[in-house]
Amino acid sequence: MGLHKVLRIVVLILAVVGIVSLLMELFSDNGLNLQLYVAYITLALTIFIVLVYVLKETFSGNLKKTLMSLGAFILVVIIGYVLSEGVETEMRDGEMLSESGSKWVGTGLHTFYILAIVAIGSMIYSGIKKAMMK
Repeated sequence: MGLHKVLRIVVLILAVVGIVSLLMELFSDNGLNLQLYVAYITLALTIFIVLVYVLKETFSGNLKKTLMSLGAFILVVIIGYVLSEGVETEMRDGEMLSESGSKWVGTGLHTFYILAIVAIGSMIYSGIKKAMMK
């Protein structure tokens, strides 16, 4: 039995469990706990499957190219970290967000913006290049 068939069976089982837990949540008071457990199990399985495929493709493919891409991503995160500022901030619930936490939030935002600009730029470049070829 291939991995694809096993994954289809797992997806089917999770779908049935999700539907049952949703119905239990709708008709009982403590169904939310079951729904959360289903969500946690689904998240764990998804992360596990992604890691298996990533490791499988990494070692069967071009390892040098994969490491270069990973290095480029780490470089973008470092640039985002350098660009961000850390300011202690009071949150809506009255707790304080630390300076370090604020800096990491800024890092995530800057990293997202940089990667979005690169993605949009590469799509525009590809479109222009394709238009020039015709």
